[in-house]
Formats: sequence, structure tokens, C-alpha cells
Amino acid sequence: MLKKDRFKALIQHFSEKFPTAETELHYTNPFELLVAVILSAQCTDKRVNMVTPALFERFPDAQSLADSTADEVFGYIRSISYPNNKAKHLVGMARMLLEKFGGEVPSTIEELQQMPGVGRKTANVIASVIYNQPAMAVDTHVFRVSHRLGLVSKKATTPLAVEKELVKYIPDEVIPVAHHWLILHGRYVCVARSPQCDRCELTHLCQYFEKNRL
Repeated sequence: MLKKDRFKALIQHFSEKFPTAETELHYTNPFELLVAVILSAQCTDKRVNMVTPALFERFPDAQSLADSTADEVFGYIRSISYPNNKAKHLVGMARMLLEKFGGEVPSTIEELQQMPGVGRKTANVIASVIYNQPAMAVDTHVFRVSHRLGLVSKKATTPLAVEKELVKYIPDEVIPVAHHWLILHGRYVCVARSPQCDRCELTHLCQYFEKNRL
């Protein structure tokens, strides 16, 4: 199967099955999503969603977070992975958000990445979810699923390389939702250790299945 045909079939499948796929992080505004995505690095969305209600109640905006300390924030996020670093990042992010961006979450990848705790993946999530830009965030799920399905080449060994190959074949208007398709498929079906090929509806497209399960 040609790569373009693989992408076409994938998009058609998910467009019919999950046309409104979205992030599983809980948030009510761009600031809350930015905080949640920073916390979600190497941590599950489920765990983040357990922590953020109390965190957002105490720090409802950038000003309240900027006026706090890393030690105080740590108390709210101690069950999150790498809480010490993330507490420092959150306070630093809030202060830069106020000082450089007037308290408004910026919309460009370049500006977002200037803030503490915001790497390219986090920046892409914000640009995609909040601003509906054609930004493809590549986390471990997207990375794994893209390789197993054969959407990217073996030489795409970094998240950035995977991102660049994916956006070549996915239309701009589809990229924001396609990001969630791949994440959710990796989270619930194409899991890392024991992919559930028996209930996957994409085996006819999948190079991993063709190689390992026939």
C-alpha cells in the first residue's frame, strides 16, 4: 500500500468513527490547558485531572500563580511526575505570561516555547487545541502508532522527524483532530506492551500487524 493511500484510509476511518476526538485533559480556558499540558509530561492525563481541580481553585489565573512560590505549588502537584521541576516551571511560566505576553497565552509555537516547561510538544498542543492551528504534537503514543502503522519511515527516530513526516500527508484542516486520533488509538488500542490487534480496526493498514501477527 502506498503511503498516501494509507493516510487516506486512516483519515477516512477516524473521520467516520471519531469525528470529534479531543484532549482528555480537563480545562476551561487556555491558561488552564497550558498548566495541564505542562503537568502531563511523562504523566497520565488521568493523574493530571485528579490534581488540577484543587490547583485551579487556588490558582485560577496567571497572576495568582505568578504571585506564588514553587514550594506552595509543589504541595498541590506532589503526586505528579517530577513535581519539583514542574512546580518551578509553572511559576516561571506564569510570570513570563504576565511580563511578556500580557497574561494571554500566545498562539505561535515560537512564543510558546519561550516559557519555562513548554517544549515543542506542549506548544503544538496549545496551538492545535486552543488556536486550531495545523500543529502535530508528537508524544509517545503518536510516535509509537505512527511507526507501527507505517505512517512514517524508520529513519524518523525523533519526535520532530515524526512530526515533519506526518504533516506532509495530513491536510492542514485535519491535523488538529488527527493528533487526538493517534493519541487515543495508542492509549486504548495500540498500547505499548501488548497491542490489542484483535480489536483494532486498522490491521488492514498496519505494517506491525502484517509483520508480527499473520
